[in-house]
Amino acid sequence: MRTEVAGDGVLRVVLARTERRNAIDVAAVDALHHAMDAAEVDGVRAVVLTSAEPGVFCAGADIRIGDDERAYVSDRLYALYERLLELPAPVVAAVDGAAVGGGAQLVMASDISIGGPSSRFRFAGAGHGLAVSAWALPSLVGRGRALDLCLSMRWVARQEAFSLGLLTRTAQDAPAAAHELATELVRRDPRAVARIKRLVNEPDLLERLRRERTANAQWNGSVEGVEAREQS
Repeated sequence: MRTEVAGDGVLRVVLARTERRNAIDVAAVDALHHAMDAAEVDGVRAVVLTSAEPGVFCAGADIRIGDDERAYVSDRLYALYERLLELPAPVVAAVDGAAVGGGAQLVMASDISIGGPSSRFRFAGAGHGLAVSAWALPSLVGRGRALDLCLSMRWVARQEAFSLGLLTRTAQDAPAAAHELATELVRRDPRAVARIKRLVNEPDLLERLRRERTANAQWNGSVEGVEAREQS
């Protein structure tokens, strides 16, 4: 993970665990929170979330870490999604490659998402006893499609993702398009941007996020949850 602050007020948060397809472990989720600390300082007017390697976005929580670490990562990710939603500055996700589970939720918690040629989504939670993105999908794609994506756990390729509303825009070079948009957004009145985000995200979206976080934390701590993770 690395952060880069451009002179134009844009903070780039770069997922850089590409050897694991940017799967999130304890160090990575803590680094993402540190990036949010950087995003909250004066002078940062927009955030771009991207990957260090084309064709790789985020495979979600790292399945190779231990049970306690995975429970920690899951809960810290939910805290991160809340911070992204409440951040006054707009967050633009540049998605190229697979966004799975927690990776898909990073996109759902961003304000605008731009999909590159290989962008695709999978909401893989129900197979492991978890609700994944049930807090965000209804407001993006509608109730029926949200249930379809959560329960079927099927892959959604770029064009369908754009049609459904999982992606805001598409571009051949998603990181470049995301930075271009972010540099445009920094020229908006920051007070207006913050108000718009609050009006769009509060209270229902944040309340659903918090309910999903609590339910998943309870499942991760249960005997059934531990057994499910051991079998995954």
